[in-house]
Amino acid sequence: MQIAVNVRFLLPGDKLEGIGRFTYETLSRLVRQHPEHTFHFLFDRAYDARYLFGPNVVPHVLYPPARHPFLFVAWFEGAVAAWLARHRPAVFLSPDGFTTLNTSVPRVTVMHDLAFEHFPQDVGLLVRKYYQYFSPRFARASRVLVAVSEATKQDLMATYQIPADRIRVVYNAADAHFRPLPEEQQQSVRDRFSGGQPYFLFVGALQPRKNLVNLLRAFDQFKARTNSAVKLLIVGRAAWKAGPMFDAYQQLQHRADVHLTGRVTDEELVRLYAAALATAYVPYFEGFGIPIIEAQACGCPVLTSDCSCLPEVAGGAALLVDPFSVDSIAQGLEALHADPDLRQQLVECGFRNTKRFSWDQSAAALWEAVALILNVEF
Repeated sequence: MQIAVNVRFLLPGDKLEGIGRFTYETLSRLVRQHPEHTFHFLFDRAYDARYLFGPNVVPHVLYPPARHPFLFVAWFEGAVAAWLARHRPAVFLSPDGFTTLNTSVPRVTVMHDLAFEHFPQDVGLLVRKYYQYFSPRFARASRVLVAVSEATKQDLMATYQIPADRIRVVYNAADAHFRPLPEEQQQSVRDRFSGGQPYFLFVGALQPRKNLVNLLRAFDQFKARTNSAVKLLIVGRAAWKAGPMFDAYQQLQHRADVHLTGRVTDEELVRLYAAALATAYVPYFEGFGIPIIEAQACGCPVLTSDCSCLPEVAGGAALLVDPFSVDSIAQGLEALHADPDLRQQLVECGFRNTKRFSWDQSAAALWEAVALILNVEF
């Protein structure tokens, strides 16, 4: 059968983040596991040949590149809809939360979160208007919805009144290269990134719901209370509305102990997790929260939020704090710094928790959602 897939987030170069990583890991497996089907990959720009995962992938570049709300409409409701009308695939799979309304082709759509519904101030006006108009319509028009956590499934049911039997849960996972680093190699990581000192680690795009303003203020409070030499490393690109985070950074009493690294390579990221005192990841809303299980896979204790999907993903293997309370976050940092037994307990529980997630399982679950439309065996 012919399966069309929106692959906008398979970007050239090493630019895969959460949605792109989900797309890459699941599709690379589905293509190899189902050579009996032809996958039509719909790109919105020149593509990297490494994303053609098998001889049963046929690439198509549809213009214009969809990176602006007006261009979202032009691409999905224009170019994609026209392609679907011409080729009539059995299903249109979209892993990035968007799809087209202008088609009768059955759709499977992966919804990663509804953050824009609960915190609309965190996204720009035009993007917010697009999301708020189209997302509920995408959800209702899709034959099958995929949520990346049980929390996101419940949110779709409550916010968009989608029946539970139309939603499948497909988790993210940590890549196989996330693993512990021998103790003798960890000091070289600290020498390079934190002046040889222990450090807390944040990983993620710099944008409002990652809650970096509160994390920075909590770290400043932690430093004032403990007078320790511990640093804070912020790893990730500046995404959108990062200004308040940079303002908070400039106001820190202990600004010299906060290092903004920008993006790092996958290899460097693994080493940073594995050598950290703990990962401090305290968003106030998430669809999944991949850094939690990446850190756990590397043997790194995790501090995370007590809301949204984060306790679900952490699986009882993280220290939970209130992300809206600077003092709660600071107390969590202090507890992890002061208690090596707590850190070790979280490491051991974290290794067990990561066994709940694998990209093989995720790909299989996504295929089940597609197979519901194809009417083939799982």
